[in-house]
Amino acid sequence: MDVSNPIAIARLILPQVPLMFKTAVLHSLGIPHTSTKWDLKTELIVKTLRSLLDPSQPSPISKQQKASLHDPGIKGKMWISKTTFPAPEQDDVLKILNQAVEDLKEPSEKYTPTVMTAVEAEWTGYRANVDDHRQRPDLSERQHYAKLMSEVESDATMLYFHGGAMFTMDPCTHRAITSYLAHLTKGRVLSVRYRLAPQNPFPAALLDALIAYLSLLYPPPTESYSAQSFHAPVPAPHIVLAGDSSGGNICLSLVQLLLQINRSTTKSVSFHNHTINLPLPLPAACSTMSAWLDLTRSMPSIMTNACYDYLPPPISREEVSRFPSCKAWPTDPPRGDLYSDTSILCHPLVSPLIARDWTGSCPLWFSYGEEMLADEVQVLASKAAKQGVTVVSEQFEAMPHCFALVLLGSPMSKKTYQNWAAFCRDAVKGEQMRTRGLWIEARTGIEKEMDVRTLCRISDGEVRERMEAAKAARNLGIEGEGKLLPKL
Repeated sequence: MDVSNPIAIARLILPQVPLMFKTAVLHSLGIPHTSTKWDLKTELIVKTLRSLLDPSQPSPISKQQKASLHDPGIKGKMWISKTTFPAPEQDDVLKILNQAVEDLKEPSEKYTPTVMTAVEAEWTGYRANVDDHRQRPDLSERQHYAKLMSEVESDATMLYFHGGAMFTMDPCTHRAITSYLAHLTKGRVLSVRYRLAPQNPFPAALLDALIAYLSLLYPPPTESYSAQSFHAPVPAPHIVLAGDSSGGNICLSLVQLLLQINRSTTKSVSFHNHTINLPLPLPAACSTMSAWLDLTRSMPSIMTNACYDYLPPPISREEVSRFPSCKAWPTDPPRGDLYSDTSILCHPLVSPLIARDWTGSCPLWFSYGEEMLADEVQVLASKAAKQGVTVVSEQFEAMPHCFALVLLGSPMSKKTYQNWAAFCRDAVKGEQMRTRGLWIEARTGIEKEMDVRTLCRISDGEVRERMEAAKAARNLGIEGEGKLLPKL
C-alpha cells in the first residue's frame, strides 16, 4: 500500500471500521479473554491485522509484493547509504553452499539451483539532532556513508535480514527499526535486499546472505568493480546477525550454513581477490525477533496460541492454490510452497528448527511473544542450550507475532529493543554471557526467570514426525491439485 496516498489508506481502513467499532465495544465490556492481557490499542491492531490477512480472500502474489516494496523515502533521524556487493567471479562460494545443501539433504529432497548475483544493501545509522521531517541531504552514497560513520560510536555492526514471509518487504520498509537499533547500539546496521521468493526460491536468499556476510569480512576492492563497497573489513567479533520473522530464519540458516561449511573437508575458498582459509569465522552473535523456523507450520502453538496472534492458520492441501494466478505465481511446474520445493521443507537450511547440531554456534538471542511460532523458537533454543550454546530467550506474555514492530512505541516493544541492543553491545564487547530465559508479564512487565533447556518439552522425534506429516499433506495438495493450476 502507498502510505503517502490518503485514498489508498482509506480504501484499506474504511472496510475495517465496523470491526474496529465492535472490537472497541467488546473490549470496553471486558468480554474477550484477551482484554485482561491487552489494552484497547493492541486489541484493535491485532484484530484488524487478522482481518486484513484473512486467507479466504488472498490477493495475487505480484500485488502483495508491489505493495510491500513501496519506498516511503528517507527523512528524519536516519542516515542511509545504499551499496552493492558484486557477485564474485569465482564460483567457490556457490560451490560451498551447494555442497552444504547436498550434505544435509535426503535423496528424495529437491531444490531449484540458483546463481550468484550482486547483492544490494543499505547501510543504516542514526542521525542525531534533527527532527522527524528533516530531508535527506543531496550527497553521494559514499558521502552519506561518511556522514553515517561520523556518528557511529561503537564497533557494533548488525547484519540485518528483514521479515516478510520470504516473499514481501525490503530494507526500505524496515528503516525505522534498523535506524532505531543503530541508535541504541551506537553502531551501524547493514540491511540486506536479499532475493525474494517465489521468483527466487531456496537457496537464493541464503546465498545472498552468505555473500553479504563475506563482503563485510572481505570487502571487494572498489577499483576492480563498478560497485560501492565503502567499508573497511569488519572483524567477525564485531558482527551480530539480526532479523525478524523470516529474516530470523535466514539468520539461523546462515549460522547453520557456516557451521556446516566448517565441518566440511574444504580447506579454502576464493572470494574476489581473497583466499579465505577455513574454518570461516562466526559472528559475535545471532539475534532474532519472532523467528519463523518451521516452514511446514506444524508445531502445536500454531493452533494453541492463535488467540493472541494475527497470522493466518496453516493450510495444507489448499496451500499451493490459495493465491490467485499472476506473473509470479503459480510456478510451472507448480511448487507446494512459495520459498522452496515441497520435498525439501524439512531441510535444516530451509527450516532450521529441524537442524540436529548447533555445537560451536555463536550466542543466540530470541525475542518472541505468546504467538503461533512460539514452539518453534523454544524447541530450537532448548536444543541449542543443551548442546552448550549460550542462549537468551525472552518471551512476552500474550504478545502477537513481531509485536515489537506492529506495536511500536508500546512498553513491551521498547523493552524488546532495549534488551536487543544490550545483547548486541555485550556480544561485540566480548562480555561474558550466560544462558537464561525470561517470561515477561503483559500488564505489569514483571520478569520471571525460566530454564531455557526445558522451555519446550516437544521431543526431536515428535518435531520431525509433525514436520514430515505436514510436508506430506502439502505434497498431497500438489498431486491432487497441481495439474489444475494455469500455466503462464
